[in-house]
Amino acid sequence: MPITDTTLTYSLSDLDRLDFGPRPLAVLGHPIHHSLSPAMHNAALEHLRQQDAQFNDWNYFRFDVPPAELELALQKLYQKGFIGINLTIPHKVDVLAQLSQVSASAQLMGAVNTLYAQADGYSGFNTDGFGLEQGLLQDLDQAIADCEILLLGSGGAARAAAVHCLAQGCKRLHIANRNPDRLAQLLDQLSGTGRTDAVTSSTLMALPQAWAPKGLVINATSVGLAADDPSPIDLSQLPPAWKVYDMIYNPARTPLLQQAEASGRPWANGLSMLVHQGARALEIWTQTKIPVKPMQAAAAAALQAASHS
Repeated sequence: MPITDTTLTYSLSDLDRLDFGPRPLAVLGHPIHHSLSPAMHNAALEHLRQQDAQFNDWNYFRFDVPPAELELALQKLYQKGFIGINLTIPHKVDVLAQLSQVSASAQLMGAVNTLYAQADGYSGFNTDGFGLEQGLLQDLDQAIADCEILLLGSGGAARAAAVHCLAQGCKRLHIANRNPDRLAQLLDQLSGTGRTDAVTSSTLMALPQAWAPKGLVINATSVGLAADDPSPIDLSQLPPAWKVYDMIYNPARTPLLQQAEASGRPWANGLSMLVHQGARALEIWTQTKIPVKPMQAAAAAALQAASHS
C-alpha cells in the first residue's frame, strides 16, 4: 500500500522498500529536515484535490540525499515514477551534468532547482528568479523592470537573481561581494545575458557613493542566518527611499532587515520568494494554475512550528 506520510524525511534506501504511490514528487537536499517544501506543496495539492480528482494520488516527500548519492538517487526516482523534484543545497549545480535538457535561463544561472520527468529523463529548470520577482511584487509592490538594484552576494542564489533581474529589464544591477574572485566568476557568467552594460560591481566594503533616489537592495548572501551575524552592509550609505529584500526567511528579521525597519524603509524577508518559486515548480509539473495562499499559510505555520520545536 502506498505511503502517504509526508512529514517524515526519507533516504535513498527507502526507495527500494517503500511504495510512494503513482504520482510522487520530492525535494532533495543535504541536510533537508528543515525544509518547508513538503508542508507548502502538500497544502497546494490538497487544494487541487478538492477541485479535481486527478490529483488524489499526488504527494510530495522529503529525501536526505548526500552529494555522493545524487546520481543514483535521480536514477531510482525516475524509475519509481517521481514526476517532479525540487533541489536545494548542495545539489543545484552538480545536477546539471545529469539532465537530458536544461532551460535557457537555468543554463545562464548555472543552477537548477526544479526537475520534470520527460520520456528521456529529467529536464531542469530554475524557478528562483520567478519566485524573487513575485515576492518583490507581493511584499514590496516593487517591479524589477526599470529598477536600480544592489545585489549582495555572488553564490547560486545571487546568480539566479542577477540573471532574472537583467532579463526583466532592471535599469542597473550593481553586484557587491566579499570575495573578488567569486564576483569575477559571476560577472563572466553574466556575459551571456547580453546586458553587461547594465552591470556594475564592487566589494561589499567599497560600495559606490552615487545612487539613484529610489532603488532596491537584495541580500543573496548567507549573512544573517546566524544570531550573531552583522548586517552585510550599512544601509545609511543608500538614499532613504531604497527598499530592502532579504532572501533569508529564518530568522524572519535579520540584522539587515532590523536596520531597514529602524530607518523606516520598506522591507521583506524571503518567505514569499520560497512560496512563489515552489508554486511555479508545481505549475510546471501539474500544468495547472497553483493557488499561492494555501502554500503561504502552510509555509508560515511550518516555520512557526519549527521555531518552537
